[in-house]
Amino acid sequence: MKFNEISEESWAELQPFLDTCLLPVSGLTGAESPWEATERILKTGDWLSPLEKAFHGRTVTMPAYHYDRAGGDGSEGAKELVARLKKSGFRYVVVVSGQAGGVPESVTEASLVVQPADDAEQPDPDALRQAVMAMWRAGAGKD
Repeated sequence: MKFNEISEESWAELQPFLDTCLLPVSGLTGAESPWEATERILKTGDWLSPLEKAFHGRTVTMPAYHYDRAGGDGSEGAKELVARLKKSGFRYVVVVSGQAGGVPESVTEASLVVQPADDAEQPDPDALRQAVMAMWRAGAGKD
């Protein structure tokens, strides 16, 4: 589900079933031309879409994280955002980027990072689905 599909009234009822948050990270710096920004955002969507389709009703896709503070590498803001999402009640936060290295290594609070190994790699829906299911299995024993 997307964040805008959940009303205030339905959240309390749905929250126990929606324990996983998908956080798209486009990794924009502000130095991109409009067409470059569009390309980065679309690539992130290409990696996000298979997860949304496979796990509709079990995940919530939050608004995309595009920019970080001026002069930063994206790590502190993204790291703080992931921690806040977990504090808000999401057990798992899956960070998704369409760029190789699009998620800084310092974003260690993420339950899973999904991104291409290189910029030519295309998303494999089955491999993405398996990665999320493995994350859930690994977390099941930590209750």
